[in-house]
Amino acid sequence: MPSQVLAYAFSLVTLCFLVCCVCGVLLFFVYTDKVNDTLKHPLLKHGSFRQLPLVIKTSILQDYFFRLAFPGFHFGVFRYANEQLKHIEPRDVPLGIKIPIVGFWASCWVGLVAMIAVWVILFMYR
Repeated sequence: MPSQVLAYAFSLVTLCFLVCCVCGVLLFFVYTDKVNDTLKHPLLKHGSFRQLPLVIKTSILQDYFFRLAFPGFHFGVFRYANEQLKHIEPRDVPLGIKIPIVGFWASCWVGLVAMIAVWVILFMYR
């Protein structure tokens, strides 16, 4: 049983890594201008997206993810993202904009949980 769960969790980590890489390349290098022109984060009033540090860029993209994936949540970081981006209606955002953002961040978070599961299984059954 543990070997099957380990194989599943490791496969999920690998899949999440591949999805994260593909969506990350698309998001950071191909669709950057298109995404920011469509969603218009308030922090972009202070400068161009390309001039900002990587931490701010990823924060902006995570705010986009929270607004697109969890528009009804009103607590913690979800609340902040939904307040900052209240001008965005998630249903009106084109799928070509949503997929790289949601794919990137969802694969990061799911992959993190799967990686923790892999390590727990390895430590429990060594």
